[in-house]
Amino acid sequence: MTAPGTADAERGTLAKAADENFPVAPFFLPRDWREDLVAVYGFARLVDDIGDGDLAPGGADARLLGVPADEAEDRLVLLDAFEADLRRVFDGTPRHPLLRRLRPTVRRRSLTPEPFLGLIAANRQDQVVTRYETYDDLLAYCELSANPVGRLVLAVTGTTTPERVRLSDAICTALQIVEHLQDVAEDLGRDRVYLPAADMKRFHVQEADLAAVTAGASVRALVAFEAQRARDLLNEGAPLVGSVHGRLRLLLAGFVAGGRAALHAIAAAQHDVLPGPPKPGKLRLLREVGVTLRGEG
Repeated sequence: MTAPGTADAERGTLAKAADENFPVAPFFLPRDWREDLVAVYGFARLVDDIGDGDLAPGGADARLLGVPADEAEDRLVLLDAFEADLRRVFDGTPRHPLLRRLRPTVRRRSLTPEPFLGLIAANRQDQVVTRYETYDDLLAYCELSANPVGRLVLAVTGTTTPERVRLSDAICTALQIVEHLQDVAEDLGRDRVYLPAADMKRFHVQEADLAAVTAGASVRALVAFEAQRARDLLNEGAPLVGSVHGRLRLLLAGFVAGGRAALHAIAAAQHDVLPGPPKPGKLRLLREVGVTLRGEG
């Protein structure tokens, strides 16, 4: 019998897949790939929800992880418990349903703990590091927060090579930067700024400028600058799409196209991201998929 709240905790986390900039496990993939990619997504989404304090009300996830009620709001305690449960995926029986779902994937695809631990480390970092001085500092954060996801996709689909990992890292870092640009206002509300301080200084942007209702010229120029960096990274990583075949090629094109479509939405908003995340329409996404599949962009 399923414990109260267990199924809701799992469904609530997986339901967020629809809000991503890119398809998580689209229908055209083989069923076993879809199942494994959803399992990986469930892990990544839940660890981000823990790090952001976005768990479903009621404390079901904390209970599932064995965290006492009086510590259920302590994100570092939750992340420690989550890591302990992740290790059970590899050498025991995990407690959380999303990690139990992950266990067959880990075995079937011979996945290692490292990418999962990287995602947990990124969320630990979010609890203690809320500003980044340089772009290189931000890239080091993306190495933990974003790049492991692409590496897991390659591992699940059995297509890992050193060159594909390099290209995947460029795409994933770009997608992370795009997400940061979309969420400037939301992140500031969490007392986090992912715009490098050195770039803010260069464009004469103060943190108070990021709290405005709409962006001034300096903020727009800064966002445009960071958006170009993301676009360059997407273009650098795009040859990954042409290095694979079949339905995987379409999946990876969707990742690149999602980033490009989001950047187009940001540009269409004249780089004013402060009223809320600019989101691309489906037609734009489909157009970008076509461009990416043709090797243009």
